[in-house]
Amino acid sequence: MVQVVHATKGRIRCSVEGLYRSKPLQRFLEQHLSKPEPVQSVSANYRTGNVLITYAGEWSVDDVTTHLDKLCYQFQQQDHAKSQKPSQAKKKGKKKRDKSAPQGKDQPEKDWHKLDVEAVATEIETDLESGLSEDAAATQQSKYGPNRLSESKTRSDFSIFIEQFQSLPVALLGGASVLSAATGGLVDAAVILGVVGINTIVGYFTESQSEHIIQSLQQGGEQTARVLRNGQRQQVEADDIVPGDVLILETGNVVAADGRLIKSDNLSVNESSLTGESIPVSKEVETLSGDNIPLAERLNMVYRGTIVTGGIGRAVVVATGRFTEIGKIQQMVSQADTGDTPLQQQLEEVGTQLAAVGSAICAGVFGIGWLRGYGLLEMLKISISLAVAAVPEGLPTIATTTLALGMDDMRKRNILIRRLEAVEALGSVQTICLDKTGTLTQNQMVVKQVRTGQGCFEVKDGQFTNENGEAVALDSAEELRRLIQVGVLCSETDYLTEADGSYSLEGSSTENALVRLGIDSGLELPGLRDGHPCQAMNLRSKDRNVMSTVHAQEGGKFLAMVKGSPEEVLERCQAWMGEGEIRPLEDDQRQRFDLDNEQMAGQALRVLGVAFKEMTDDQEDPERDLIWLGLTGMADPIREGVQQFIEGFHRAGIKTVMITGDQSPTAYAIAKDLKLSRHRQTEILDSSDLSGLDPEKRQALFDKVDVFARVSPASKLEIVQALQAAGKVVAMTGDGINDMPALKAADVGVAMGSGSSDVVQDVADMIIADNNLETLINAVSRGRTTYSNIRKSVHFLLSTNMGEIIVTTLTTALGMGEPLNTMQLLWLNLVTDIFPGLALAMEPPEPDVLDQPPRDPDEPILRQSDFSRIALESGTISLCALAAYSYSLLR
Repeated sequence: MVQVVHATKGRIRCSVEGLYRSKPLQRFLEQHLSKPEPVQSVSANYRTGNVLITYAGEWSVDDVTTHLDKLCYQFQQQDHAKSQKPSQAKKKGKKKRDKSAPQGKDQPEKDWHKLDVEAVATEIETDLESGLSEDAAATQQSKYGPNRLSESKTRSDFSIFIEQFQSLPVALLGGASVLSAATGGLVDAAVILGVVGINTIVGYFTESQSEHIIQSLQQGGEQTARVLRNGQRQQVEADDIVPGDVLILETGNVVAADGRLIKSDNLSVNESSLTGESIPVSKEVETLSGDNIPLAERLNMVYRGTIVTGGIGRAVVVATGRFTEIGKIQQMVSQADTGDTPLQQQLEEVGTQLAAVGSAICAGVFGIGWLRGYGLLEMLKISISLAVAAVPEGLPTIATTTLALGMDDMRKRNILIRRLEAVEALGSVQTICLDKTGTLTQNQMVVKQVRTGQGCFEVKDGQFTNENGEAVALDSAEELRRLIQVGVLCSETDYLTEADGSYSLEGSSTENALVRLGIDSGLELPGLRDGHPCQAMNLRSKDRNVMSTVHAQEGGKFLAMVKGSPEEVLERCQAWMGEGEIRPLEDDQRQRFDLDNEQMAGQALRVLGVAFKEMTDDQEDPERDLIWLGLTGMADPIREGVQQFIEGFHRAGIKTVMITGDQSPTAYAIAKDLKLSRHRQTEILDSSDLSGLDPEKRQALFDKVDVFARVSPASKLEIVQALQAAGKVVAMTGDGINDMPALKAADVGVAMGSGSSDVVQDVADMIIADNNLETLINAVSRGRTTYSNIRKSVHFLLSTNMGEIIVTTLTTALGMGEPLNTMQLLWLNLVTDIFPGLALAMEPPEPDVLDQPPRDPDEPILRQSDFSRIALESGTISLCALAAYSYSLLR
């Protein structure tokens, strides 16, 4: 798709979809756009995704955009043809097959959430009551292939080894060694190759060691699922599930494929890894209507990789493998381009400049020597010496060693680095995008606040404090004690007693939070449940958002306990408990409790109302004439130390942006707690407001926003790329599958090690093994220091190497012989360059390194002021060396 950004007569700037970070498309457009006669000049920019065209007056804007569209379509067809070209590699007469790539035909993609159950069964050709037959399942398997995602490609030892040779200094040294060997200098060639080998070994061992550690963290394991086949429940490998299978969903199951629900009995699913929503979603069977319904709101669908947290259900499989939502995310990841880090770009630029200068000097000296009557072989040797002198052999070693030291230092702080360059890139970061769920927060619900007729109580580690900050004992607050009991008893949460006496809870996150509150506040869980055996349980449903249980107690009486929507629970109450006394529930009290509910919801808490009553007959309606106890407010707590972490980034001049799938009020409340905007009001944007905005307006808007709410994986990727297009160096943190495309596209992708899946860690540049975000501040300091020290080393190396070039050039031009041969130059560069350069590279951080703003990524590694100093220093070295050489010749 081509969009006009700006147009005047004879000049047009267009935004081209797919051009961003695509060098092949940039080259294709510049090559083919220059062919039509009306086009006068073309400039395609893969960093911004824009194309600037000047053309003759006889062309119109429509002519330009039409031609541009045709070229983009032509490029896509060529690119697709290349990707579909069969491998020519053969073994024993058979074509080599990529076992990691899922085989099979394309699966139909429909808005399954908009179809009723019968229509889905017809489309997918299955029986909802008995499932597929074994023969039908086998047919589907052969048609669509296994339910498997393409395996993440990790770097092999061989690929890491080969990458060490992909630098310009190494290429120049390799060329010099070939020339040396061709001119009879076998010893010189061997020494040059030895230098290359040292650089390669250092880089290989540091990067491969980190890669092996990361791979050792990953846990494998085959996944299975329960399905209906031939009317019987069967447990099958997840790979063998096919479209049309009926999945049986139970608490604790990991959903093995995308499916349309056909039955739901209080089914709730944790979809945080896919959507970013921290609260489990209640599922229903009813058909949905409307356009552009986001994943988080498709209540009649379940998706691969999500976890059933409560209830039971059944779903007919509508997509497997690469056609699942996770599979689509994986395809987005494969299309995201990581690009070069600022250091890679700077060193590449320096290397290119050195190559140009070195080649020019070599050619000039060769010409001068030939004119002075030197022999061809002799001049070739002198030229090789100059080429060696022009290349700072120590630069790859110093850069690699410096980055490796940074990598090792971070490893001690539980940060694992996948790429050496990521150490420095983090020091250049200007904006960091923070995923909320599981990164800023703990991804588990905790009771934060309780309100009863006696007042508001803040909760921390099972301890209650009133509005005056005074601790409150449960013995002195009857309604508080009863409210906690209801949370423990009116629950589906099961528990296991560990060897150390602690409890392992299994259930939904909200119910686990209430039970955990009871345990932390001192209630004896087994004794409480054994003393109040459950006689009946009425679960939530679509039409009633409350849950009630009936429990037997001593004396033949019964207790009804109710929790759920505050409005619905309050409607069922006729009395309330205050200061241990039961009182009639008047209108003014109802209004007070409604106001309490609104205030807690405004704090982004998930609020439940709690009530109870005593009964003499267990057949009595347990949800009428209740006694109101109060409200519980739960939230996904912010990780410890995150506030200090945010402050540290602000002090370092780095903008912090929060990205979440949660609703805007929840996101805004958390951003306020974190003080995400240091000196101004927090700007929040709901991703649903993005539709219809042109690329330039989006980019300008993204640069101002602090919080993005209700975002999809595609939106996260778009946010990162828009910030990069604005010239920012961007880091992205995350732990969920929905973060993968953005993690890969970011300049530095940071995965949370504990809780993140293997595939998430595979695409990240860095992994925080212990989830301690505070260590990132130290990493930024280390990154900035690394760049500063490498810069000092480059300055030193260029000064000394320029001295060698000047001496060799002048002695050749003046006919003074060869003061330094190739071997001597290599020895000088290795001994007198590398060790002092390493000393500079290992300097400790400056005291104010984190008080400075991030450097401009477009700033060259050598500033203008450096060149005058380099000229002075290299001139001084050259004059001293020439004086000593001249004196020795005279003697």
